[in-house]
Amino acid sequence: MTASKHKKIPVSERAAVQRINRKLKPREQMLKKGRGRYRGQYYVIDFNRNLLVHEIVGIPALADDLGVLAEWEEVVFDD
Repeated sequence: MTASKHKKIPVSERAAVQRINRKLKPREQMLKKGRGRYRGQYYVIDFNRNLLVHEIVGIPALADDLGVLAEWEEVVFDD
């Protein structure tokens, strides 16, 4: 097999967050990005009960858990 068959399609961080939020919406949850001293860290909230569901979430891990990425896709971060 050649290396080109193993190459994954990049999905931007923003696109991954949007996919995750679409998947979480029926559960009345949302992925948010921290501000201030928590800048750049993500967390999941339940917006109906105003509850923190998951603290400090990794985008690639959450995307895999929710099944919003295909096998051939990977999250790339903007630096």
